[in-house]
Amino acid sequence: MESSFSFGVVLAVLASLIIAANALVAVVMMLLIHKNDGVGLCFTLNLAVADTLIGVAISGLVTDQISSPARSTQKTLCSLRMAFVTSSSAASVLTVMLIAFDRYLAIKQPLRYFQIMSGLMAGACIAGLWLVSYFIGFLPLGVPVFQQTTYQGPCSFFAVFHPRFVLTLFCVGFFPALLLFVFFYCNMLKIASVHSQQIRKMEHAGAVAGAYRPPRTPNDFKAIRTVAVLIGSFTLSWAPFFITGIVQVACQGCHLYLVLERYLWLLGVGNSLLNPLIYAYWQKEVRQQLYQMALGVKKGLTSLLLLLSARNGGPEGPRESSCHIVTISHPQLDA
Repeated sequence: MESSFSFGVVLAVLASLIIAANALVAVVMMLLIHKNDGVGLCFTLNLAVADTLIGVAISGLVTDQISSPARSTQKTLCSLRMAFVTSSSAASVLTVMLIAFDRYLAIKQPLRYFQIMSGLMAGACIAGLWLVSYFIGFLPLGVPVFQQTTYQGPCSFFAVFHPRFVLTLFCVGFFPALLLFVFFYCNMLKIASVHSQQIRKMEHAGAVAGAYRPPRTPNDFKAIRTVAVLIGSFTLSWAPFFITGIVQVACQGCHLYLVLERYLWLLGVGNSLLNPLIYAYWQKEVRQQLYQMALGVKKGLTSLLLLLSARNGGPEGPRESSCHIVTISHPQLDA
């Protein structure tokens, strides 16, 4: 019971941090979209929304972990909760892959990028992404082989879902997504390297400074760096969970559920906390918008403190006013 209570406290803290960090990034992204009207920013906003939903989903598990076993959640409600967590996690993973593809397309086809990735296309990609995510998350509810035959609370992933579902997710979702990440990253690195070589050749040929504008190589390298960090954080966060889940499927006598649920699953969910931190640190426009928001909050607090101090000094106001009236009326008396 004490271990379950500690796990519930950790879940509560993690859920609060995930919701707060991603909600802040979502607000920043909406302000940037309103200013710049960028399609790529919509994908980053979708990532923040998906990660926020993960925080909301795991917050529903806190009560079940802290409460007594007699008040554990029913199997149907627990299955719905874990399906919602899985759907949000799948949406987060697919959005990261979509961001990588968006950057790859912008570097590979810079002249046709805005023709291909229009607002309608971006909306269709996001809508299709959520449909696929909810299909993946709620798949165990319609496939009995992915469900546990017995249920014993408290509510957790492997309390309702069989490890075969993890094996299927690895083969159909995690491994193909990882291959696509590597493909996009390697191709972007190759293109950026060619751009860099072209710049060095033109500079060596004596290109006149100011008359030549280099391609978007710094932005290209920034995009590659951001995508690489996202891929690395995703791989290190989720790979231990999937690999251990496959070991559990292969070794029926092994009892790795406690490690999977208490540590590795928590590590994977923690990826939703890394995504907003990575974007807030790597993207300059996000840092600038956060700075402007902080200045706005500071000005608002300063105005509020001045208003409160003015109200507290209210009793002295009538004295100054009465003296002022006497000063004005004195010349009239002399007349």
